Amino acid sequence: MLVNMRNLLSDAQKGNYAVGSFSVANMEMVLGVLKAAQELKAPVILQIAEVRLKQSPLEVIGPLMVAAAKAAKTPVAVHFDHGKTIEKISQALELGFTSVMFDGSHLPLEENIAVTNEVINIASKYGAAVEAEIGCVGGSEDGSEDIAINCTDPDDAVRFARETGVDALAIAIGNAHGNYKSTPNLRFDILEKCAKAVEPPLVLHGGTGISPDDFVRCSKTGIKKINIATATFDSVEKTVHGCYNENSIKGYYDLQAAEVEGAYQNAKRHILIFGSDNKTEVL
Repeated sequence: MLVNMRNLLSDAQKGNYAVGSFSVANMEMVLGVLKAAQELKAPVILQIAEVRLKQSPLEVIGPLMVAAAKAAKTPVAVHFDHGKTIEKISQALELGFTSVMFDGSHLPLEENIAVTNEVINIASKYGAAVEAEIGCVGGSEDGSEDIAINCTDPDDAVRFARETGVDALAIAIGNAHGNYKSTPNLRFDILEKCAKAVEPPLVLHGGTGISPDDFVRCSKTGIKKINIATATFDSVEKTVHGCYNENSIKGYYDLQAAEVEGAYQNAKRHILIFGSDNKTEVL
């Protein structure tokens, strides 16, 4: 069933676990994620980032995501990730997305606060939740830029949360989008300070490549939403390649099944690590 991300993260705060937010690019990935959610009785978030709309147009993938969430037997929020423009954020809200993110991490703090408040005002008309980002997560969502990591200042996070009332806040603690070039060294000292001082649930971007132990530690230290994108795409590609190598793909529908399986296996693995399994009933 389609739900608001705000409710999922509130439950995660109470239960001390994190909800997986899985980027999808087609129907097969959606089906794979929801299969894992139903099997494990887990709440999940389906998301797509603005930079990915060249490959998956919002007017096509958006209604599919919303319809799939409505038909799901477990709670599913539909999220617009890394929104850069008011135009696309508004389009996602019109399509029925239950949360949107405005990524103003590249802006001066005051401007980030101002535009985030503008987005909150727009989203409030739809009853949708809003996520924002402070500090700079490394890399870029589509892998086209090698953006340096700029860890979040906890004092800035406190001010940002106070002046916006945002529903979820993504912070930078040494995490990066895409595949890591070396083992990430997360700044748990910054995370602990933010978790103690900031009221909204915290979000971890750049989840691909972080160790299971670090994921668990994050989920127990204020992180209540963890984004998984590259790992999903890699898992789908790897599964398809494996099936071709085994000569088990005899036609299109075998290919489709392999894509679903890749997304399913990846979502299942992360749900179990995040501790969000068995947190809901199956309708």
